[in-house]
Amino acid sequence: MKFPIFAALTLAIASAYPSAALAQTNEELLKELRALRDRVNQLEEKLKANEAKPAATAAAPATAQWGMTPQQAQDFNRIAVKTEALEDSMEAFGLKNLKISGYMDPSYIYNRNQNRAGFQFLNNVANGGYHYDNSYIGTVALDLLKETEGGTRWHLTLSPNRGTDAVIGNGSVIQEASVSIPLGDLQTRLIAGHMPDWSGYEMLQPTLNKLVTHNLLFDFTLPTAYTGAGLEVTSGKWITKAVLANLNASMLPAGEKSPVIAYRVDYAKGEFDGFGFAGVHGKAANGIGGTGSTMLNLFEVDGYYIRGDWTMQGQVSYGGQKQASISPNPDTGALRNSEWWGLSGLVAYKFNPRFETVGRLDYLKNSKNGGGLLGFGADARNGIGPTMTGRDGDTGDLLLTDTERGANRMALALGINYLYDLNTTFKLEYRYDRADRSVFELVKDGSFSKSNNLLGASVVVKF
Repeated sequence: MKFPIFAALTLAIASAYPSAALAQTNEELLKELRALRDRVNQLEEKLKANEAKPAATAAAPATAQWGMTPQQAQDFNRIAVKTEALEDSMEAFGLKNLKISGYMDPSYIYNRNQNRAGFQFLNNVANGGYHYDNSYIGTVALDLLKETEGGTRWHLTLSPNRGTDAVIGNGSVIQEASVSIPLGDLQTRLIAGHMPDWSGYEMLQPTLNKLVTHNLLFDFTLPTAYTGAGLEVTSGKWITKAVLANLNASMLPAGEKSPVIAYRVDYAKGEFDGFGFAGVHGKAANGIGGTGSTMLNLFEVDGYYIRGDWTMQGQVSYGGQKQASISPNPDTGALRNSEWWGLSGLVAYKFNPRFETVGRLDYLKNSKNGGGLLGFGADARNGIGPTMTGRDGDTGDLLLTDTERGANRMALALGINYLYDLNTTFKLEYRYDRADRSVFELVKDGSFSKSNNLLGASVVVKF
């Protein structure tokens, strides 16, 4: 390319200045041609530099995108690759949308009438049965909640010795094993499996219960668990659940084929308050007189107000079961119906974000036909039944008097909670139980009293 340009310029100059060209010597002409060649070379180099400059500008973002240095861009790419690999791995191992949580509450219980004081943790509820001084106190639980892409929820809670399945007599570690499957939309769901009872304002878990013990209605008038299937429907501020299920039984015995209908309706009135009601209707196991299953009706209403430092909760319950009273008809010996009603109220106030005081008062009227509650007959530890005077020397059975009237019960609990950190709470509770009949046994000397004192403390740790 250089030779044609150089030749053209030479001919142009020679034609423009013919006389000068002839007059110059060959040496002078050669010098001028060399100078002209150098100038042409300089112009060509400048042109090449201008052509290369836009290309370099266009390539610049590839090395420094969005204000990052080349090293930062490489680090970002590595993070993106690792994140995608981690998501693929979690999905492959079933960990996507899986929530794992748990809690435990090692506890200390002093019971005056039982002449016992000591730590309580993971004791087997099957040894001696369910009582208000052990119930779900001193437990550990592991909770697994998995939700699939389609919205199905799989829920499993494990609690050795203290779970609901152990309380109903199966002795397994299951507290809840349920599924929730959306039907058409996420607001309408099929629910099925083993589900803890949902009645009342008080929760089973110590992480959701402000005191160490539970109220009288929770312990003695509400079911433990349901095994069955039903629907859960959410509509605005309303949530409705209903199941056809076995009550406190994972499988009905031979000859039994009548499940109960259990339901709960909740209404969130606003940000701070709401109410709900629940009921159970149908045939359920009757431990009195070996009568099998008899008709049971339970109904309760509860509400709450939680705002700022204040918490207020309350509950009213009514129940009854055919042929389930403690005392039979004195004339015919026929079994009679049990019937009860009760009230429970709780008030809590936080003096500061960590320190909370709690007070709870319960009343349970259970005098009809000698008394008799859901699954409970005469019980000298829980204080249920007619006046007790002693025990039979041969059988150990309770000796009862004035059998037409059962004891009405009340309980006052006062407690203090201290939030040590976001996962740890210390609880201290004093509880006074009283009845209008002598139904509490003092195991130290075998006498009976109308009252009992209990002191409880626990440390609740969750994650």
